[in-house]
Amino acid sequence: MRIVSLLPSATEIVCALGMAEQLVGRSHECDYPEVVKTLPVCTAPRFDPHGSSAEINARVREVLREALSVYRVDEALLQALQPDVIITQSLCEVCAVSLADVRQAVCAWSAATQIVSLEPNRLGDVFMDIQRVAEALGVPERGAEVVAALRAHMAAIAERARPLPDKPTVACIEWIDPLMAAGNWIPELVEMAGGINLFGEAGAHSPWLTWDALRAADPQVIILMPCGFDIARTAEDLPILQALEGWQSLRAVQTGRVYLTDGNQYFNRPGPRLAESLEILAEILHPEIFAFGHQGSGWQAVALKKAAL
Repeated sequence: MRIVSLLPSATEIVCALGMAEQLVGRSHECDYPEVVKTLPVCTAPRFDPHGSSAEINARVREVLREALSVYRVDEALLQALQPDVIITQSLCEVCAVSLADVRQAVCAWSAATQIVSLEPNRLGDVFMDIQRVAEALGVPERGAEVVAALRAHMAAIAERARPLPDKPTVACIEWIDPLMAAGNWIPELVEMAGGINLFGEAGAHSPWLTWDALRAADPQVIILMPCGFDIARTAEDLPILQALEGWQSLRAVQTGRVYLTDGNQYFNRPGPRLAESLEILAEILHPEIFAFGHQGSGWQAVALKKAAL
């Protein structure tokens, strides 16, 4: 079987199912596990992905006025690879190439290629998508095993967190400028990790967030997980928040409970590593209970500013 994955989380699902050797192509963002980096790249962004959060947001909006997706498909390469299965998504036009673009790229030269489109709106959908991919690849039993293991591990964390008396209020930020809260599966993960999610609704797209609303809520914990950003890249845009009037007076800032995370590798990828995303949240919210070893690689605290003398 020849598989092309046009979505990082789908690539991770394929590998978790033991089908990495059948992958023949990937998207430009598929980078885990390490072995997939040698595969031919079948997509590219239609915009310059460098710059500030505001600049990237403006470019994305401009592209979406003219196209279905902010990414393009290399049709000639896809045809040359002759995949039996292509895995893409229909959840978000900013996450990966659109389903319509993939269908258009394939229909001209193949009627036999199976296109599997994922649409994970909440945690349960992620588990169903893993099973759907497993069935499309002919390994349904392996899919059931992977899902069962993920469910068991995540349930164990939630069970340990459930009776904890101190559940902090949490604001998860998925974009910095303009502000966007995290939705979809993130509110569920926060609750499972022993927190009270303030913004974003489970199963709904990530909502825009005003600074006034964030300031009024005054969360006990603020977790930054910008889509597509690692810790170092998130840190570059932290001064945007720190310059906002009233930022320094927020409870989370005053108590040193503002955290940078690798949203690109964990929270923004609805695949097997959502289990590790839950581990990260549990470590952040209840370090006295949970220690999975992600500090420094998956997350880090923002250092408290010293008071002026």
